[in-house]
Amino acid sequence: MTRQQHSVECVKEVVLANPAGLHARPATVFVDLATNFASEVTLVKDGREANGKSIMDILALGAEQGAVLTVIVRGADADAALEALLRLLEGNLEGT
Repeated sequence: MTRQQHSVECVKEVVLANPAGLHARPATVFVDLATNFASEVTLVKDGREANGKSIMDILALGAEQGAVLTVIVRGADADAALEALLRLLEGNLEGT
């Protein structure tokens, strides 16, 4: 089997719950978690894409509380990564 056959893509929309949105500290928490997974992580807000493992990309989205984000995860561990990242975005990023 080729590596591509082991790759999975998971996509889910989520409403950002954190009162501070995805700014400095919460974005760092997100990136730290995303980098624990081998999968590629992409966040989409209002048609703009951001690398979920890049603090600068995430900050450039300007995602505030209540923003609808699409989380796209591609890779062998996509299911586990998506589950963990959604749990984080739906909760309080400051308290983790």
